[in-house]
Amino acid sequence: MAMGIEMGVQFLVSITEPGRLLDKSNFAGVTKLDFDAFVHDILNNQWQVHGVEVYCCGQLTYSFGDTCHTKYPIYSATKSILSVAVGIACDQGRLKLERSILDYLPQRIAAQMTQSQRDTYRGITLHRLLTMSVEGYPFRPESDSYLRFSLACPIPAPESIRFHYSNIPAYLMGIALTEAVQEDAWAFINRNILKPLHIIGAEYARCPDGYFYGASGMKLSVNDLSRIGLLLYHGGTFEGNRIVSEDYVERASSVQQMNREGGYGYFFWKYRDGFSINGKWKQKCYVLPKQKRMVTFLSNITDDSNDLILSMEKNILGLW
Repeated sequence: MAMGIEMGVQFLVSITEPGRLLDKSNFAGVTKLDFDAFVHDILNNQWQVHGVEVYCCGQLTYSFGDTCHTKYPIYSATKSILSVAVGIACDQGRLKLERSILDYLPQRIAAQMTQSQRDTYRGITLHRLLTMSVEGYPFRPESDSYLRFSLACPIPAPESIRFHYSNIPAYLMGIALTEAVQEDAWAFINRNILKPLHIIGAEYARCPDGYFYGASGMKLSVNDLSRIGLLLYHGGTFEGNRIVSEDYVERASSVQQMNREGGYGYFFWKYRDGFSINGKWKQKCYVLPKQKRMVTFLSNITDDSNDLILSMEKNILGLW
């Protein structure tokens, strides 16, 4: 390993194998980066960053902090993992995104819906839920039944297609996944995504109804989230094994619904010429295939400042 700068806290810049430098000839066309400067900013500003990993050409090139040992909350980054599971179910022919959510609700719940509720949800497709293009939902479900609460939310204009961010669409997608595959959504995710990516010990949340929450609640290590990013960076493969189709990855990471941030896919955010996985307190995985770069960090920065992102863009992506 190569030593990084010291400012009261010791850290290591990890190379692919201890004691071995990467062959820089593999990095033709990769923008120069200054990882030491990025870490200097983290330490100097006392930003609460748990850990960072930087990948060039799909290889771990630099790391800082606790990247492997601790599972940290990833909040809404949970949605992106759910999206991958949805893609797998689509590949298997079990989900069709153009169909209404009504087709994938538990029968006992659908039977209890009023005619008005059914009329509202008939035109709300899985595609609409994945792209956050249903107006009217509060930010999160509440009460002792998230499912009944979500379906009872007034949607004044269900035909209106505009970006409206809420946890409820992801929660309903998790319900749809469970019903479509006839398997607990978390069990499906664990079997089809986490185990093939060698992610163990991940934590998750359930709703009061017992369903995988889907919108938030997962805990992963920095390296775990990087593995999700690498799966997408490689177009749906990991270690040469196909996990989800390249077609779904392309659609999920492309702009499906425009918003003020530059666009949204299927629970992924458009970011420059790539895309990102986002959690609310600066949990990030930036996937930039054209730059041959990926950056993952987990943080607990609860204010609205953008300083950490600006430092990453300057020192890791070389944008400024």
